[in-house]
Amino acid sequence: MKTGDWARDPEGLYQHSRGGVITVARLGELGVPSMTAYRRCRPGKPWQRLLPGIVLLHSGTPTRRQLVDAALLYAGPDAVVTGAASCRRQGLRALPGHPFRVHVLVPNSHKVGASGYVIVERTFRMPQPIVEAGVPLAPLVRSVLDECRRLGSRQEVSALLAEAVQRGLSLPELFAELDAGSSRGTAIPREALHRIADGARSAAEVDAMKVWRMSGLPEPQWNHELREENGEYIATPDGYFVAVGLAWEIDSYDFHFGKQQYAATVARNARYAAAGIAVLQTLPSRLRTEPKRVAAELVAAHRAAIARSRAA
Repeated sequence: MKTGDWARDPEGLYQHSRGGVITVARLGELGVPSMTAYRRCRPGKPWQRLLPGIVLLHSGTPTRRQLVDAALLYAGPDAVVTGAASCRRQGLRALPGHPFRVHVLVPNSHKVGASGYVIVERTFRMPQPIVEAGVPLAPLVRSVLDECRRLGSRQEVSALLAEAVQRGLSLPELFAELDAGSSRGTAIPREALHRIADGARSAAEVDAMKVWRMSGLPEPQWNHELREENGEYIATPDGYFVAVGLAWEIDSYDFHFGKQQYAATVARNARYAAAGIAVLQTLPSRLRTEPKRVAAELVAAHRAAIARSRAA
């Protein structure tokens, strides 16, 4: 593109960008002087500056994809997206609602630093990226734990790790990745992983364990599969008090009360009733907002189950 042609052919300029995102250096190669590029990013002008040396060729709100592309152009050709942005693109949803940010990994020899919404982490452990729609992503196990190391909330860490396990990541590979990386910020993720290893399979179940400890009751079997004597499946309650035949279900609206999940929950409860098993259902939000009351309900249900078993 010859000098000055870009002004007469903005569409041609756009075709040299990544969805409208382009470096000032590349604009210079296309005949747009750097001063002109920055001048067109001033308030009221048609472009905008996203990051140092990175321009968006329109003044509207950038999409998340454009912000990711800008972060990759800023961090350099070897950069790989990890953390929340990578987790989200790989299908996880248990992510905190903080302002959007892009965490990228770059080789340790790179000198680029963090800027704006971009977190730049230099590492000797550059992962083999998974390329999704043109975006290089760290493997899910690395992305999850890179995000967990930067979260200060036990609830947020537990939620993300629990979903990762539910989606197929194994505890051994999560522990291995945690051990292989920096020790900074690993205390909370390690604690959450040990709790999941003890039997919790969702963030709500981690909270349920805390409430159970408050109750003073004998420990239930966590996520234990129940079957009839003939082998017919009954259910896999979050907690099961074997001695009294009491199942404790942490029933989330998200996971149990969708269109199909609701019918499955009703059928499950019918199987409990047919097998003579009492069931206590608790919403996960109450485990955090009313832990003492839920503990009292658990104790009351346990006593009722004892009375029922004696009467039988």
